[in-house]
Amino acid sequence: MTKADIVEDIAQKTGLTKKEVAETVDLFLAKIGDLLVEGKHLEIRGFGTFKVKERKERMARNPRTGEAVPVPARKVPVFKVSKMLKDKVAGTN
Repeated sequence: MTKADIVEDIAQKTGLTKKEVAETVDLFLAKIGDLLVEGKHLEIRGFGTFKVKERKERMARNPRTGEAVPVPARKVPVFKVSKMLKDKVAGTN
């Protein structure tokens, strides 16, 4: 399913235009991105939590040469699924 499919589905169910729904979805996704860039987290009860995690600097290996290569510390976005959604997907609800 794509973002366009989601927009179309929401537009049909709400009676709003696709343009209005697309703008809302875009604003929602942009807000999530902005919060993560600021280092904040977003918890959507019953769905999950978006947050930024710090990855430590580490040594990796180049698979071709076997040479050790340093991987710098960095921040990565992560999503943790809520227990309610996990159970729903697993069919144990």
